[in-house]
Amino acid sequence: MLDLAIIFAFVVYAIGAGLRARKKASKNLDQYFLAGRSVKGWRAGVSMAATQFAADTPLLAMGLIATGGIFLMWRLWIYGLAFLLMGFVLAAAWRRSGVLTDAELTELRYSGRGVLFLRVLKALYYGTLINCVVLAMVLVAAMRIAEVFLPWHEWLPQSIYGAFYEVVARLGIILGDSVIGLDPVVLTTNNLISVGLIVAFAALYSMTGGLRSVIATDVVQFVLAIVGTAAYAWIVLREVGGVSALNDEMVELYGYARASQILSFSPTGGEVLTGFLIVVSLQWFFQMNSDGTGYLAQRSLACKTDRGARIAALLFTWLQIVLRSVLWLIIGVGLLVLYPFSDEDTGGDGFEASREVLFITGIQEMLPPGVTGLMLVGLLAALSSTIDTHLNWGASYWSRDIYDRLVCRQWLARQPEERENVLIARLSNVLILAIAFVIMAHLESIQQAWHISLTFGAGMGSVLVLRWLWERINLYSELAAMLVSIVAAPLLIYYTDAEWIRLGTMALLSTVAAIGVTFVTPQTKPERLRDFYRRVRPMGMWRKTSRAVGFDGDRPVHRLLGGLRTTALAAVSVFAMLVGLGKFFVRPPEESVAIAFAFVGLSLFAMPFWWRQAFGDEDEED
Repeated sequence: MLDLAIIFAFVVYAIGAGLRARKKASKNLDQYFLAGRSVKGWRAGVSMAATQFAADTPLLAMGLIATGGIFLMWRLWIYGLAFLLMGFVLAAAWRRSGVLTDAELTELRYSGRGVLFLRVLKALYYGTLINCVVLAMVLVAAMRIAEVFLPWHEWLPQSIYGAFYEVVARLGIILGDSVIGLDPVVLTTNNLISVGLIVAFAALYSMTGGLRSVIATDVVQFVLAIVGTAAYAWIVLREVGGVSALNDEMVELYGYARASQILSFSPTGGEVLTGFLIVVSLQWFFQMNSDGTGYLAQRSLACKTDRGARIAALLFTWLQIVLRSVLWLIIGVGLLVLYPFSDEDTGGDGFEASREVLFITGIQEMLPPGVTGLMLVGLLAALSSTIDTHLNWGASYWSRDIYDRLVCRQWLARQPEERENVLIARLSNVLILAIAFVIMAHLESIQQAWHISLTFGAGMGSVLVLRWLWERINLYSELAAMLVSIVAAPLLIYYTDAEWIRLGTMALLSTVAAIGVTFVTPQTKPERLRDFYRRVRPMGMWRKTSRAVGFDGDRPVHRLLGGLRTTALAAVSVFAMLVGLGKFFVRPPEESVAIAFAFVGLSLFAMPFWWRQAFGDEDEED
């Protein structure tokens, strides 16, 4: 009963937040999608972390630890470099641009007859294709959770449940395999009811209150999720007998060599090491969010000041990479002890999915009432925060870039009313959800969806960053990279299972295409570049444009070098703290705890060298 009360309280709060923000959100798209550009930096940062917390990510982390050990978690941690780069180099530039969507930046940055085409193509590519794949991944996680905790076939009257069951049976819909032995039709019926209710709940407050309600629920969601996860980690440690017993049990269950490999934060050799290092070194940069494109840019655009945008990115990085990850490490390794597996299991079908769902199984079997409710509402909130963000973000493309810019202004030659745009934004959520549901029905595991999104996004990373740092990048550069991604990604997914080949090939093809096209196509008009520079004041290779508007030509390069230096120093602090705290709880056999303290000390030592740049006043050119 206590668990249900906690869940009910969160539902009431979220719906109330949507209703409270409804009036302001209905005024115009700026209020609906950017909360009137009035968000404080810390709230934006927590909102980013809440969205990335997601219900699918802890399940993904459990699968990574089980299939490759702690070292495989660098697949998630390496994104910290992109987050810090965004904070110290690009976040303020995003806010200064004043755009509402990242696709809209196209017409601010480039000139040429194909600018509108690129803007609409990006809106479809990011807002529909990429966005719906990620949303489908979240819905798969929702099914994993629902299967264990929401047995509708036991709760609902047969007259009601039977009607749903008959529809599913007649349509022949089957959504995955059960990990707890449910009949496929029962599993699908339960999942459709659960996912439908969760999506309806998230859509209700996000469509009503826009970004204000999304951020309001995100802040509460993150607090609940962290408190619940911390309680979960403590109970796991208690069940295995403490930190020292955790390491001893790993050796006893898996042997010294295997336990050392699983608990290692660094490479341990092997045939796949080269490919893995290639993937890790590339994926943080060659991905669709490399410059913050998407909901991260949306949060930066919503901040009140440049300083707030930097604080948002920095706080997001620490919450995401350090706080969240350390708790997941404790849970992930603890579950390896409490639910061990054999070498024969690793070769079986569905091994990844079975290890992913153990995160949910542990909640059901180990957590007491109250704590279970807290963890469940944290997972529900995590699902909701990710769903509401992707709905809100995807709808911004359809309302601003497609309906407003293309349909009304270009085709119909009229300016739509603000309330009309907001209505389209709310209605477009239905289309986004429909596409995500279709994709969800064809996914086998969360890792599969993640790999697909990485492959499609890998082609855009370099050109998205270069458009901010190099004045020569033009319309055709981005167009070439996007077309290469759209054509090459499906072929690579079909013809090879080696992810390092997929990612490396995609990054190479798209970057070569983008830079090659840059030198054989017309430059962006000088007046457009000058307007962009005055408005955004980008860093990097903008010497000619900087001089043309009256600034020192070397200033953009010096600012970029300073931003990169600060990014590197902050990265030392973040990753050293992560490894230090991680090794305090889970470390290879016979490794001294002094190493953990040494990493924490290195993190603290590096902090003064970047702290002022992070929390100081606005850039001097402001």
